[in-house]
Amino acid sequence: MAETVPAAAPEGAGAAPQFLDANTLEANTGAGGRFPPKGQPQIVGFNRIGLWSLYMKEVRRFLKVQTQTVWAPAVTTLLFLVIFTVAMGRGDRAVLGVSFATFVAPGLIMMGMMQNAFANSSFSLLAGKLQGTIIDVLMPPLSNAELMIGIVAAAVTRAVMVGGAVALAMALWPGVDMMAAHPWAIVWFGLMGSLMLALMGLLTSLWAEKFDHAAAVTNFVVAPLSLLSGTFYVLHDLSPAFQAVSRANPFFYMISGFRFGFIGESDIGNTNAAVVQAAIGVGALNLALGLVTYALLRSGWKLKS
Repeated sequence: MAETVPAAAPEGAGAAPQFLDANTLEANTGAGGRFPPKGQPQIVGFNRIGLWSLYMKEVRRFLKVQTQTVWAPAVTTLLFLVIFTVAMGRGDRAVLGVSFATFVAPGLIMMGMMQNAFANSSFSLLAGKLQGTIIDVLMPPLSNAELMIGIVAAAVTRAVMVGGAVALAMALWPGVDMMAAHPWAIVWFGLMGSLMLALMGLLTSLWAEKFDHAAAVTNFVVAPLSLLSGTFYVLHDLSPAFQAVSRANPFFYMISGFRFGFIGESDIGNTNAAVVQAAIGVGALNLALGLVTYALLRSGWKLKS
Protein backbone atom coordinates (compact mmCIF):
# COMPACT_ATOMS: atom_id res chain seq x y z
CA MET A 1 0.00 0.00 0.00
CA ALA A 2 1.39 3.39 -1.00
CA GLU A 3 2.36 5.79 1.79
CA THR A 4 -0.20 8.54 2.26
CA VAL A 5 0.01 11.99 3.83
CA PRO A 6 -2.86 14.30 4.73
CA ALA A 7 -3.55 17.15 2.35
CA ALA A 8 -5.27 20.41 3.13
CA ALA A 9 -8.78 19.89 4.45
CA PRO A 10 -11.50 20.79 1.93
CA GLU A 11 -13.81 23.68 2.60
CA GLY A 12 -17.04 22.95 4.40
CA ALA A 13 -17.79 21.98 7.95
CA GLY A 14 -17.42 18.32 8.80
CA ALA A 15 -15.64 17.41 5.55
CA ALA A 16 -13.25 14.49 5.86
CA PRO A 17 -9.54 15.20 5.19
CA GLN A 18 -8.14 14.14 1.85
CA PHE A 19 -4.95 12.09 1.57
CA LEU A 20 -2.21 12.15 -1.04
CA ASP A 21 -0.24 9.04 -1.84
CA ALA A 22 3.52 9.16 -2.34
CA ASN A 23 3.23 9.35 -6.14
CA THR A 24 0.89 12.35 -6.00
CA LEU A 25 3.14 14.04 -3.45
CA GLU A 26 6.18 13.50 -5.68
CA ALA A 27 4.30 14.91 -8.66
CA ASN A 28 3.44 18.08 -6.73
CA THR A 29 7.03 18.64 -5.57
CA GLY A 30 9.49 20.74 -7.56
CA ALA A 31 9.00 23.16 -10.41
CA GLY A 32 5.35 23.80 -11.10
CA GLY A 33 4.22 21.86 -8.01
CA ARG A 34 2.54 23.01 -4.86
CA PHE A 35 5.49 22.07 -2.64
CA PRO A 36 9.13 23.23 -2.87
CA PRO A 37 11.85 20.72 -3.79
CA LYS A 38 13.36 18.80 -0.90
CA GLY A 39 16.26 20.59 0.71
CA GLN A 40 15.52 23.94 -0.91
CA PRO A 41 15.71 26.78 1.65
CA GLN A 42 12.54 28.82 2.02
CA ILE A 43 14.26 31.90 3.47
CA VAL A 44 16.69 33.26 0.89
CA GLY A 45 18.57 36.54 0.88
CA PHE A 46 18.59 38.70 3.98
CA ASN A 47 16.39 37.50 6.85
CA ARG A 48 15.19 40.91 8.03
CA ILE A 49 12.55 39.56 10.41
CA GLY A 50 14.98 37.15 12.06
CA LEU A 51 17.67 39.82 12.38
CA TRP A 52 15.22 42.29 13.89
CA SER A 53 13.97 39.64 16.33
CA LEU A 54 17.51 38.86 17.51
CA TYR A 55 18.32 42.56 17.82
CA MET A 56 15.20 43.27 19.88
CA LYS A 57 15.90 40.22 22.08
CA GLU A 58 19.34 41.58 22.90
CA VAL A 59 18.07 45.13 23.46
CA ARG A 60 15.25 43.99 25.73
CA ARG A 61 17.71 41.87 27.67
CA PHE A 62 19.72 44.88 28.83
CA LEU A 63 16.71 47.20 29.10
CA LYS A 64 15.14 44.75 31.54
CA VAL A 65 17.86 45.73 34.01
CA GLN A 66 18.49 49.25 32.72
CA THR A 67 19.30 50.52 36.21
CA GLN A 68 22.37 48.29 36.10
CA THR A 69 23.20 48.46 32.39
CA VAL A 70 22.50 52.11 31.51
CA TRP A 71 22.06 54.37 34.53
CA ALA A 72 24.67 52.85 36.85
CA PRO A 73 27.51 53.29 34.29
CA ALA A 74 26.36 56.87 33.73
CA VAL A 75 26.56 57.62 37.46
CA THR A 76 29.97 55.93 37.75
CA THR A 77 31.35 57.94 34.84
CA LEU A 78 29.99 61.17 36.32
CA LEU A 79 31.78 60.35 39.58
CA PHE A 80 35.06 60.13 37.61
CA LEU A 81 34.41 63.66 36.35
CA VAL A 82 33.69 64.96 39.84
CA ILE A 83 36.78 63.36 41.38
CA PHE A 84 39.25 64.39 38.67
CA THR A 85 37.95 67.94 38.28
CA VAL A 86 38.12 68.48 42.04
CA ALA A 87 41.56 66.87 42.37
CA MET A 88 43.23 68.22 39.21
CA GLY A 89 41.04 70.86 37.68
CA ARG A 90 40.97 73.61 40.26
CA GLY A 91 41.74 77.16 39.25
CA ASP A 92 42.09 78.30 35.66
CA ARG A 93 43.96 75.26 34.41
CA ALA A 94 43.49 74.87 30.67
CA VAL A 95 44.17 71.83 28.51
CA LEU A 96 44.16 72.15 24.71
CA GLY A 97 42.68 75.61 25.11
CA VAL A 98 39.68 74.61 27.25
CA SER A 99 39.02 74.03 30.95
CA PHE A 100 40.08 70.72 32.41
CA ALA A 101 36.46 69.67 32.98
CA THR A 102 35.58 70.37 29.34
CA PHE A 103 38.70 68.49 28.23
CA VAL A 104 38.05 65.34 30.26
CA ALA A 105 34.26 65.09 29.70
CA PRO A 106 34.33 63.75 26.09
CA GLY A 107 36.95 61.15 27.01
CA LEU A 108 34.80 59.91 29.88
CA ILE A 109 31.75 59.67 27.62
CA MET A 110 33.70 57.65 25.05
CA MET A 111 35.20 55.43 27.74
CA GLY A 112 31.76 54.66 29.16
CA MET A 113 30.39 53.86 25.70
CA MET A 114 33.21 51.48 24.81
CA GLN A 115 33.21 49.62 28.11
CA ASN A 116 29.45 49.04 28.00
CA ALA A 117 29.52 47.93 24.36
CA PHE A 118 32.06 45.30 25.36
CA ALA A 119 30.06 44.24 28.43
CA ASN A 120 26.89 43.73 26.38
CA SER A 121 28.30 41.65 23.52
CA SER A 122 30.66 39.63 25.72
CA PHE A 123 27.65 38.31 27.65
CA SER A 124 25.46 37.30 24.69
CA LEU A 125 26.89 33.96 23.55
CA LEU A 126 28.76 33.18 26.77
CA ALA A 127 25.56 33.09 28.82
CA GLY A 128 23.98 30.75 26.27
CA LYS A 129 26.96 28.40 26.37
CA LEU A 130 26.96 28.21 30.15
CA GLN A 131 23.19 27.92 30.56
CA GLY A 132 22.75 25.43 27.72
CA THR A 133 20.51 27.78 25.72
CA ILE A 134 22.99 28.47 22.91
CA ILE A 135 20.89 26.21 20.67
CA ASP A 136 18.17 28.87 20.76
CA VAL A 137 20.59 31.21 18.96
CA LEU A 138 22.12 28.68 16.56
CA MET A 139 18.93 26.89 15.46
CA PRO A 140 16.90 29.81 13.98
CA PRO A 141 17.37 30.47 10.24
CA LEU A 142 19.98 33.20 10.71
CA SER A 143 23.20 33.41 8.75
CA ASN A 144 26.50 34.02 10.53
CA ALA A 145 26.52 37.61 9.29
CA GLU A 146 23.00 38.21 10.60
CA LEU A 147 23.93 36.70 13.96
CA MET A 148 26.97 38.96 14.22
CA ILE A 149 25.08 42.08 13.11
CA GLY A 150 22.24 41.51 15.57
CA ILE A 151 24.50 41.07 18.60
CA VAL A 152 26.87 43.89 17.65
CA ALA A 153 24.06 46.32 16.82
CA ALA A 154 22.46 45.73 20.22
CA ALA A 155 25.79 46.38 21.94
CA VAL A 156 26.24 49.63 20.00
CA THR A 157 22.69 50.61 20.96
CA ARG A 158 23.52 50.17 24.63
CA ALA A 159 26.72 52.19 24.16
CA VAL A 160 24.81 55.06 22.55
CA MET A 161 22.22 55.05 25.33
CA VAL A 162 24.94 55.15 28.00
CA GLY A 163 26.78 57.89 26.12
CA GLY A 164 23.60 59.95 25.84
CA ALA A 165 22.88 59.59 29.56
CA VAL A 166 26.44 60.56 30.49
CA ALA A 167 26.48 63.52 28.08
CA LEU A 168 23.19 64.81 29.47
CA ALA A 169 24.50 64.62 33.03
CA MET A 170 27.80 66.28 32.14
CA ALA A 171 26.10 69.07 30.22
CA LEU A 172 24.45 70.08 33.50
CA TRP A 173 27.73 69.98 35.43
CA PRO A 174 29.27 73.41 36.19
CA GLY A 175 32.29 74.26 34.08
CA VAL A 176 31.64 71.73 31.30
CA ASP A 177 30.99 73.07 27.81
CA MET A 178 29.46 70.37 25.58
CA MET A 179 29.30 72.38 22.37
CA ALA A 180 30.00 70.33 19.22
CA ALA A 181 32.80 71.75 17.08
CA HIS A 182 32.81 68.89 14.54
CA PRO A 183 29.63 66.76 14.72
CA TRP A 184 30.93 64.29 12.13
CA ALA A 185 33.82 63.34 14.42
CA ILE A 186 31.46 62.80 17.36
CA VAL A 187 29.26 60.46 15.32
CA TRP A 188 32.07 58.63 13.53
CA PHE A 189 34.46 58.03 16.42
CA GLY A 190 31.55 57.32 18.79
CA LEU A 191 30.19 54.61 16.51
CA MET A 192 33.62 53.22 15.59
CA GLY A 193 34.69 52.99 19.23
CA SER A 194 31.46 51.26 20.21
CA LEU A 195 31.70 48.93 17.21
CA MET A 196 35.30 47.97 17.98
CA LEU A 197 34.50 47.03 21.57
CA ALA A 198 31.29 45.25 20.53
CA LEU A 199 33.31 43.07 18.15
CA MET A 200 35.95 42.47 20.82
CA GLY A 201 33.19 41.46 23.22
CA LEU A 202 31.72 39.03 20.71
CA LEU A 203 35.15 37.48 20.19
CA THR A 204 35.51 37.19 23.96
CA SER A 205 32.14 35.45 24.28
CA LEU A 206 33.24 32.97 21.60
CA TRP A 207 36.54 32.24 23.33
CA ALA A 208 35.47 32.30 26.99
CA GLU A 209 34.31 29.12 28.69
CA LYS A 210 33.24 30.76 31.96
CA PHE A 211 32.52 34.23 33.27
CA ASP A 212 35.98 34.44 34.83
CA HIS A 213 37.51 34.44 31.34
CA ALA A 214 35.37 37.38 30.23
CA ALA A 215 36.14 39.22 33.48
CA ALA A 216 39.86 38.69 32.89
CA VAL A 217 39.63 40.37 29.48
CA THR A 218 37.68 43.25 31.03
CA ASN A 219 40.11 43.77 33.90
CA PHE A 220 43.42 43.15 32.14
CA VAL A 221 42.74 44.39 28.60
CA VAL A 222 39.75 46.72 28.29
CA ALA A 223 40.12 48.68 31.53
CA PRO A 224 43.89 49.39 31.19
CA LEU A 225 43.58 50.36 27.53
CA SER A 226 40.69 52.69 28.42
CA LEU A 227 42.42 54.42 31.32
CA LEU A 228 45.77 54.73 29.50
CA SER A 229 44.27 56.19 26.33
CA GLY A 230 44.58 59.90 27.04
CA THR A 231 41.25 60.25 28.78
CA PHE A 232 42.72 62.31 31.64
CA TYR A 233 45.87 63.75 30.04
CA VAL A 234 47.34 64.95 26.76
CA LEU A 235 49.94 62.95 24.93
CA HIS A 236 52.53 65.73 25.00
CA ASP A 237 52.79 65.49 28.80
CA LEU A 238 54.32 62.01 28.48
CA SER A 239 57.89 60.98 27.77
CA PRO A 240 58.69 59.93 24.18
CA ALA A 241 58.66 56.24 25.13
CA PHE A 242 55.20 56.45 26.68
CA GLN A 243 53.99 58.56 23.76
CA ALA A 244 54.94 55.72 21.42
CA VAL A 245 53.09 53.23 23.63
CA SER A 246 49.98 55.43 23.65
CA ARG A 247 50.02 55.80 19.88
CA ALA A 248 49.99 52.01 19.59
CA ASN A 249 46.77 51.95 21.63
CA PRO A 250 43.69 52.05 19.35
CA PHE A 251 41.61 53.40 22.25
CA PHE A 252 43.72 56.57 22.12
CA TYR A 253 42.52 57.41 18.60
CA MET A 254 38.89 56.71 19.47
CA ILE A 255 38.93 58.98 22.52
CA SER A 256 41.07 61.74 21.01
CA GLY A 257 39.00 61.78 17.83
CA PHE A 258 35.77 61.87 19.83
CA ARG A 259 37.16 64.76 21.91
CA PHE A 260 38.12 66.58 18.70
CA GLY A 261 34.45 66.57 17.74
CA PHE A 262 33.60 68.56 20.88
CA ILE A 263 36.48 70.99 21.43
CA GLY A 264 38.00 71.17 17.93
CA GLU A 265 41.47 70.23 19.22
CA SER A 266 43.24 66.90 19.40
CA ASP A 267 46.61 65.48 20.35
CA ILE A 268 46.51 62.99 17.47
CA GLY A 269 48.37 65.50 15.30
CA ASN A 270 48.85 69.18 14.61
CA THR A 271 46.39 69.30 11.71
CA ASN A 272 42.81 68.25 11.05
CA ALA A 273 44.16 65.94 8.35
CA ALA A 274 45.70 63.79 11.08
CA VAL A 275 42.25 63.31 12.62
CA VAL A 276 40.81 62.36 9.22
CA GLN A 277 43.60 59.81 8.75
CA ALA A 278 42.85 58.41 12.21
CA ALA A 279 39.16 58.16 11.25
CA ILE A 280 40.08 56.13 8.18
CA GLY A 281 42.44 53.98 10.24
CA VAL A 282 39.87 53.06 12.89
CA GLY A 283 37.38 52.24 10.14
CA ALA A 284 39.89 49.87 8.54
CA LEU A 285 40.65 48.33 11.95
CA ASN A 286 36.97 47.63 12.56
CA LEU A 287 36.62 46.12 9.10
CA ALA A 288 39.48 43.71 9.80
CA LEU A 289 38.07 42.89 13.24
CA GLY A 290 34.66 42.25 11.72
CA LEU A 291 36.10 39.86 9.12
CA VAL A 292 37.94 37.91 11.82
CA THR A 293 34.78 37.68 13.93
CA TYR A 294 32.72 36.53 10.96
CA ALA A 295 35.29 33.88 10.04
CA LEU A 296 35.27 32.47 13.58
CA LEU A 297 31.47 32.44 13.71
CA ARG A 298 31.34 30.68 10.36
CA SER A 299 33.81 28.04 11.52
CA GLY A 300 31.72 27.31 14.62
CA TRP A 301 34.78 27.72 16.84
CA LYS A 302 33.83 26.82 20.43
CA LEU A 303 30.15 26.91 19.45
CA LYS A 304 29.62 23.77 17.38
CA SER A 305 32.73 21.86 18.38
